[in-house]
Amino acid sequence: MLMGDMIQNLMLIDDDEDDREIFLTIVEDSFPDFSLSIATNGREALQKLQNSSNPPDIIFLDLNMPLMNGRQFMQAIKTDINLQQIPIVILSTSSDNKTRSDMEILGANYFITKPDKYSAWKEMLSDFFLNSPL
Repeated sequence: MLMGDMIQNLMLIDDDEDDREIFLTIVEDSFPDFSLSIATNGREALQKLQNSSNPPDIIFLDLNMPLMNGRQFMQAIKTDINLQQIPIVILSTSSDNKTRSDMEILGANYFITKPDKYSAWKEMLSDFFLNSPL
């Protein structure tokens, strides 16, 4: 079974407006059956998740954000019994091995370095949804 067949609800947590727009456009164009909720920081995302009766199947999480960054969000969600099982994919401009290792220790399931071009974003997301080991 392809990863895309198991996913319906996505959440993107990212403060970068351009990255949110690219992600949304690709999901709408390439994966129209998915629903996508968006938060601009970890605090907003945590509130949405705690008030939702339909949690996402997967969360895409940026690390550097105001109010509550990705690390703080990871720590908070992994202590919430109702949310801790949601797979988390880190989307970061950093490709640093220490950052990757730190996020794995906190419970991230996958780490993707953000591409810098739309075509690379589209290829990365398509590959992830069709071939991801999650």
